[in-house]
Amino acid sequence: MKTKRLATALFIAALILVTYSPARAGVLMQGYFRDAKALGKSWWDNLSEEAHEMRSAGFTAVWIPPVLKGASGGFSTGFDPFDDYDIGSKDEEGTVGTHWGTREELQRTVAIMRANGLDVYVDTVLNHRKHRKEDDADDKQFRYRDAFGRENSGRFGKTPADFHRDDKKDQDANVPNDDSSFGPDLKHDNPHVSNGLKQAGDWLTKALGVQGYRLDYVKGISFTFLRDYLNFGAMEGKFAVGEFQASREDLNNWTRNSMQGRASALDFPLRDLLKEMCDGNGFFDMRRLDHAGLTGINPAGSVTFVESHDTQDNTKARIVNNKHLAYAYTLTSEGYPVVFYRDYFDFGLKALINNLIWIHEKIADGETRERFKDDDVFAYERLGGSHLLAAINDNGTTDRTVPVAAGFGPNVQLHDYTGHSGDVFTDGNGNVNIRIPKNSFVAYSRTGIDGGFHVSQFAVTQEFAGAPDLDIKPADNTGFVTVGRIFAQAGNTIRADLFYDGKDWTPATKIELDLDDPSNTKVSVLIRTAADSEFGTMSFVPQQTGWHTFQIRSVDTPAQNEKPIYFLKVTYTAPQDFTAPQKP
Repeated sequence: MKTKRLATALFIAALILVTYSPARAGVLMQGYFRDAKALGKSWWDNLSEEAHEMRSAGFTAVWIPPVLKGASGGFSTGFDPFDDYDIGSKDEEGTVGTHWGTREELQRTVAIMRANGLDVYVDTVLNHRKHRKEDDADDKQFRYRDAFGRENSGRFGKTPADFHRDDKKDQDANVPNDDSSFGPDLKHDNPHVSNGLKQAGDWLTKALGVQGYRLDYVKGISFTFLRDYLNFGAMEGKFAVGEFQASREDLNNWTRNSMQGRASALDFPLRDLLKEMCDGNGFFDMRRLDHAGLTGINPAGSVTFVESHDTQDNTKARIVNNKHLAYAYTLTSEGYPVVFYRDYFDFGLKALINNLIWIHEKIADGETRERFKDDDVFAYERLGGSHLLAAINDNGTTDRTVPVAAGFGPNVQLHDYTGHSGDVFTDGNGNVNIRIPKNSFVAYSRTGIDGGFHVSQFAVTQEFAGAPDLDIKPADNTGFVTVGRIFAQAGNTIRADLFYDGKDWTPATKIELDLDDPSNTKVSVLIRTAADSEFGTMSFVPQQTGWHTFQIRSVDTPAQNEKPIYFLKVTYTAPQDFTAPQKP
């Protein structure tokens, strides 16, 4: 009977979980670069400080780096994941925090981004696992610490049977093209692996409260597994974009057919073309931009980008010159555009990108129609909303004035919202001459479009799971166990839904959940007994902004269930503005 009640409670928990539709519009910030470090603070706290600025500028989502503990602990950027249940909370691989910070700091970052109306996409590595012992004979033996710090007791351990042979002759079915050597390669058609990854992804999604995923190296992953993964548990319905370096035809086939529309793809063919344009110093044929890349044939399945953590660190791949022209294209064209962190915060493009984000969000809409093209100029119109007439001139020495047949109608005044050219009027037939300065771009639409970006404050729902083989201890008769801390804003309700295992409880058994405020004062208590259902709710309106701590203990539990497991689902609102305390 108790087991049935727990199952019912978990079902209710799944219904309560707040989910969001995957984003197909807006502007995405890649919120990191390889080996990024923030002076005197964690990278998670650095992003927390920048969240309000990013949303105010018009960004709608942030892609954060891999969150799992890597093979070299704090030295690993996360693309060599070790433990599927360690997001900066276990003392493993030489450190507790990851390269980017601790679990607490990560959860706070996601909460602050949600408080600023930003969606959060986590970089997800499913192809391989790695540890520091890979040079040993047991390089495919993965064992983890549990919530008590005990070796070889953590969830989702792995053996050689969970990995491909080194020659990969036992490759999974439906793998597009696996040529990786990133570490022991997971065998996704092994039920232990596929089920373990799906359960871990569900746990991670609930722990953080994220809205989507960037999927690393999908060409090495069976697309049948990947579809199942993205449709499992808390991942269902959330946004996903895959990293797959291939032709636009192969990318189109992967998104439409292999993934059946469940994931978008990064548009590498378009990015390669944009590099040619930017570094071509005026000798690129601008006609080639007309419906280019995956975006040109499948804009709904395309995520466009100019630079990334991979290309920036590759001297052959990075864009050296005229990067502003690439952003002019991606932020006025179809597809879901990404802005690279360093281009925005470090390389002096912030003002230009802010202007283009405004144009993208306020004006650019609908399908694309080519309006003019030659060696130096490509002009195109977005046909939705107020219409946007954009043009790019890659000639570094000569301004260009070109005739355009636009869709605004006759005798309409048009304004260049980049400020690079003056207002113009369409003639009686709706045609117009537009001037594009050398090595620059314009973005025309009807006059009078204005306004900023409203910053909506959203709550976040994050789950703390207490179990011996996870990173948070189960309840205990000997004293209170710290469940976790949340960084809540004063005046906004904290709701905590507790689900627990009451199997074999006696009339004397109970479980107690306490909430302490930032001054360590107990402000709310929830007590459940054997007579209650295995579910309880605590609600509290905090009077202070800051860390609020949940603690749990059990009383008189039977030997058969001495340390009850539990799930604590907390919904709260973080502050929009945040300044990280400096670390010594």
